[in-house]
Amino acid sequence: MQLSRLSLLARRMERYLSSASQKVDKDGENQKFKKEIRGTRFETDAICVGQEPERWSGQPVVPPISMATTFKQLEPGKPILYEYSRSGNPTRQCLEECLASLEKAKYALTFSSGLGATTTLMFLLKSGDHIISIDDVYGGTGRLFRCCMSQMGIESSFIDMSTDPSSITNHLKSTTRLVWIETPTNPLLKLADIERISTIVHQYDPKIMVLVDNTFATSYYQRPLELGADLVLHSLTKYMNGHSDVVMGSLMMNDEELYKQLNFLQYAIGAVPSPFDCYLVNRGLKTLAIRMRQHMTSALRIAKYLEHHQYVERVIYPALESHPQYDLYKKQMSGFSGMISIYLKGDEVEKSQRFLKHLKLFTTAESLGGYESLIELPAIMTHASVPEEYRRQLGITDGLIRISVGLEDVQDLINDIESALQYAFSTTNDK
Repeated sequence: MQLSRLSLLARRMERYLSSASQKVDKDGENQKFKKEIRGTRFETDAICVGQEPERWSGQPVVPPISMATTFKQLEPGKPILYEYSRSGNPTRQCLEECLASLEKAKYALTFSSGLGATTTLMFLLKSGDHIISIDDVYGGTGRLFRCCMSQMGIESSFIDMSTDPSSITNHLKSTTRLVWIETPTNPLLKLADIERISTIVHQYDPKIMVLVDNTFATSYYQRPLELGADLVLHSLTKYMNGHSDVVMGSLMMNDEELYKQLNFLQYAIGAVPSPFDCYLVNRGLKTLAIRMRQHMTSALRIAKYLEHHQYVERVIYPALESHPQYDLYKKQMSGFSGMISIYLKGDEVEKSQRFLKHLKLFTTAESLGGYESLIELPAIMTHASVPEEYRRQLGITDGLIRISVGLEDVQDLINDIESALQYAFSTTNDK
């Protein structure tokens, strides 16, 4: 009974996949319009791809929000394009097409969160399989691998991929199925050579999937698929949406078979985003390029200011020439976002807390990538779930501060930081 139901589900998904390739509109004029915008640049794709007014009967300039959960079938078992909103939705499809174009991918799938995307991907693995992950990985990813996937019999190794990419060969096994790269990393902003690692892994076993979490760089500044990766993951919650009002994730890929498997899992597991959230992210993408340029301009100026500050031990920002992997940054990225990490002198949690408490424009909060400036203390916030000894080994100390530079006036932000640093290192508690 269970096998027959799985077969039925598989047949239904095959119908969905074949119809999805036609997108929303079968009209020849719409196909002609799509051909006319091929070869365009990032900003144009963000505004045009998947947004064609000709898709809809009223030809709205902004794709409508389709909140329908189910769709009429002209006869039983033969949906036109969509049958149930979990398996496919017009608004979600507009977003996924746009995302794929920005990442230079053939396919994109969206999920209810970044971890929803990661968890769905895990269903491609089985008990006994092995994951190799970069050591300085997002806390939620590390927690999922250590605390959840281990319960399913899936082993994880956490290694430094930043210093010597070839060292990954020492950790590859016959059971390795996934190599998880995050570059730049969170929160230490270490870089991994995507092209070299992908080449090494695929030479060892072409069936091993290489995934890059591209959240910190975004599709605007880094394209991992062009460097040899098999999959790209985004927490769309961050820069891609850019407004701190949506939780969503995505996976992008070029391999059709991998897409079919993940498309089925998206449907079968059900970690899908709402149409309204898809509309919001789709809107956010329209200003991604201009936002990222301003994020970098402001962050680079703040990083240079902090680099010479008497109370700052070290500044980590990939676009600074002082970054130990600056050459790799120039090779595989065209710029960087608003993420800066700094070590305050003294490595004292009290000073770190005093600094954060005195800020007026920066909000102490987790997450990142919105138009507003945020700041946090990873050791007791985003990475608190990482074992303390392991945090120390990585360099996530009490003096490490992670900054997400927003779109406010940069001089106002510098003035705010200066005032808070002076307060944090003062000898008095006077306000």
